[in-house]
Amino acid sequence: MNRKGFTLIELLIVVVIIGILAAIAIPKFANTKAKAYVASMKSDLRNLVTAEEAYFADSVKYSATIACTTPPTAGAVNFCVTTGNNLGTVGLAAGNGGWSVTITNNNLQTPLVTCAIFVNTAALTPATTEGAPACN
Repeated sequence: MNRKGFTLIELLIVVVIIGILAAIAIPKFANTKAKAYVASMKSDLRNLVTAEEAYFADSVKYSATIACTTPPTAGAVNFCVTTGNNLGTVGLAAGNGGWSVTITNNNLQTPLVTCAIFVNTAALTPATTEGAPACN
């Protein structure tokens, strides 16, 4: 006997298997997106360290003012935050010899994920090592 198609049962079994695979893959994909957002925030903080150090090399002090303009605004660190990330206010140490800042992401609000970094000033939770971004 020659078969020329699939039975309804065979097609339903394939649909169920695809559904099970999708149920497994979707939560893993969501977790991957969250990790990407955290990596984006850490990258922004590392880039801000570079921008602040460049400003410090020119001015012998750090700045709490961030500007994403071309040409750079006088007296401001030339730094652009990634779309979706929200940089907190840069806190300067006494005498402008150090700074700290936090960053969040619009897509990581529940629960809220915060990353922080500090340079030549008191530790800013969740960061514990100077110059190394950390997240909670």
